[in-house]
Amino acid sequence: MQRLKYWQAISQGLVQCMERDPAVIITGIGVDDFKGIFGTTRAAFERFGAARVIDIPNCENAFAGIAIGAAAMGKRPVVVHPRNDFMFLAFDQIMNLAAKWKYMYQAKRGVPVVFRGIVGRGWGQGATHSQSLQSVFAHFPGLHVAVPASPADAKGLLVAALREDTPAVLLENRALYELEGDVPEEPVPIPFGKARIVREGTDVTIVGASLMAYEAARAADLLAEHGISAEVIDPRSLRPLDTGTILESLRKTGRLIVADTSWAMYGFSAEVAALAAEHGHACLKAPVRRVTPLDCPAPVSRPLEEAFHPTPMTIVRACLDVLELTATTSRALADVQARFPGPY
Repeated sequence: MQRLKYWQAISQGLVQCMERDPAVIITGIGVDDFKGIFGTTRAAFERFGAARVIDIPNCENAFAGIAIGAAAMGKRPVVVHPRNDFMFLAFDQIMNLAAKWKYMYQAKRGVPVVFRGIVGRGWGQGATHSQSLQSVFAHFPGLHVAVPASPADAKGLLVAALREDTPAVLLENRALYELEGDVPEEPVPIPFGKARIVREGTDVTIVGASLMAYEAARAADLLAEHGISAEVIDPRSLRPLDTGTILESLRKTGRLIVADTSWAMYGFSAEVAALAAEHGHACLKAPVRRVTPLDCPAPVSRPLEEAFHPTPMTIVRACLDVLELTATTSRALADVQARFPGPY
């Protein structure tokens, strides 16, 4: 194992995959820039040059089609979107070609394109630059969709995506890029559809996607100081989803909180709540609670942005609610929270 930051793990994974497979190429707006997409593509550009790390103009839909065609002819393109919001412009190609290729053309394999999208809040980016699109992508059969929350997962899921024949969407939250963790030195794939139990517990299950896995772990630390045992599950991939791990945890705790970086209605949190209702209803000791941004577009000002996005204390309060604990405990936990500064 080695200690790497999230962005360093992605960078290393890209270089190792490119060394092992000459079919892997990287494309996107600014991938050859000196900043290298938060550092993730710089080492690959320095190692392989412009022949395999290819800057492109603002032509998201057109280049998605080009990448799909290249994948159909044997390449393994990694298409990077510095803001996942601009992937809306490539939806037609991703949903109607990449996701359906294997099914429509009776192909032996899908088109192995990897679409990386960077998501997340912060710095007054407002309504069109703060969206998390995981539920939209995960709605469509034929795609693998993952939201890695740790450096090891960021590398391992990327390696898996570049070895499989299913088109994949990897959404990376910019707040995680400086997060440091243990990462295998070798390019070890992490399979899609296998969740990670971040922390074991017995009183309440918290399923946290993307940045919310990190925030859920912080919430569990707060709860533990007051004798509340929370089990934290990072789903890692949303399609396929590891339903077994979630239901097994629910059977143990009887209470479920789902935290997501995107809205509640029609989102990932709704999918997990439906899973609990359909397959774990008999285990539920309290209604499922969802912790998500407010049901409106993201604001620009910092104070409004702070109110819009969930925090560890938002998760804590949801846990206290399903556990039917008192306001006194809530106030005590709020006093402790000052020791847990966030990424912003």
